[in-house]
Amino acid sequence: MHLTATTQFGLEELLADELYALGADITHVGSRAVEFMGDHRLLYEAALWSRLSMRLLRPFAAFYAADEKALYREVSRIDWQDFIGPGQTFAITPVVNRSTFEHSLFVAQLTKDAIVDQFRARTGERPSIDTRQPDIRLHLRMTENEVILSLDAAGDSLHRRGYRQHTNEAPLNEVLAAGLVLLSGWDGKKPLIDPMCGSATLLTEAGLISQRIAPGLFHQGKFGFENWYDFDPELWNQVREEAKAQRLDEPQAYLAGSDLDPKTIDMAAANITAAGLEDCIRLSVRDVKDAAAPAKEEPGIVLTNPPYGERIGEEAQMAALYKTIGDTLKSNFQGYNAFVFTGNLEAAKSIGLKPARRTPLFNGPIDCRLLKYELYRGSRREPKPAEAPTGN
Repeated sequence: MHLTATTQFGLEELLADELYALGADITHVGSRAVEFMGDHRLLYEAALWSRLSMRLLRPFAAFYAADEKALYREVSRIDWQDFIGPGQTFAITPVVNRSTFEHSLFVAQLTKDAIVDQFRARTGERPSIDTRQPDIRLHLRMTENEVILSLDAAGDSLHRRGYRQHTNEAPLNEVLAAGLVLLSGWDGKKPLIDPMCGSATLLTEAGLISQRIAPGLFHQGKFGFENWYDFDPELWNQVREEAKAQRLDEPQAYLAGSDLDPKTIDMAAANITAAGLEDCIRLSVRDVKDAAAPAKEEPGIVLTNPPYGERIGEEAQMAALYKTIGDTLKSNFQGYNAFVFTGNLEAAKSIGLKPARRTPLFNGPIDCRLLKYELYRGSRREPKPAEAPTGN
């Protein structure tokens, strides 16, 4: 079957690599999406193992809709009994870009009307809408009036892993957190330290990677494909059991996080426990200026997402914070590679180190960069040769 996995800007190539490793035949890598071919086993494995997919979609119809009448007519031509069974509820997730239709909700409403009218005409009964937990979630993408209709294999966005009990004010979503860990090039073995860990999403995603835990095992409720007409429960059960058997119980890497606020650390601990990683991640209450590399471990990676300071008047405070981060990295993490993910590029200048790499990404609507700093032991500069004394 043809499938599409959507992701966040900047993670497309990593997602293609991930799906290829699962056995997918990649047909196109686009903006925020990867198209591929695969069978039911691959679909089920992608739902369980993909750390970078937001949605897994199975396209089944494509057409051009110049206006409202055309949209209604084209949707009505699809035999909806092939996709929505008796008594099943459905919902539509619309994404509309650069089209003559101004409102995505209007497009969704018109599509829903066409589906419901067809059922009413054919069976005398109409399927119910359930926007929260539908049996069948349809995804409608309209770009310049070209429409693609898909079945949503997850039913809910895959970034909602299900382990997160609590979050702080500005949490990273889990897909982005996993993407940052993978973009850092971390090998799953060396130490990974987050000195401003918040609710510990970065550390939890790193732990899931190093312990070979499939993130989809935390998915709440049914996946969307479990309500499809061609769902194979035996195969799904087999794939789930195989995924559970992959888990490594013995901690594979030194993972540690700290934060200044004890309540935040309590939230982080609850999330880590919900993910089954309480034996793999160390937490402590600590100011970022006091963060230090573990004494008996080889150098690894620092990865952190400090506050961006979006309130008016926080500029000086943010500059001071980022200077502290830079001082800590220079003094206490020599030999490490450090990655700072931020949406405040002005404050990032106060880190006082030259980034070796700047990767453009988004955190929600915020334009961000993942900044890499190589923290060499001692100075990189060769000492100048001593000048020979000059005679009179």
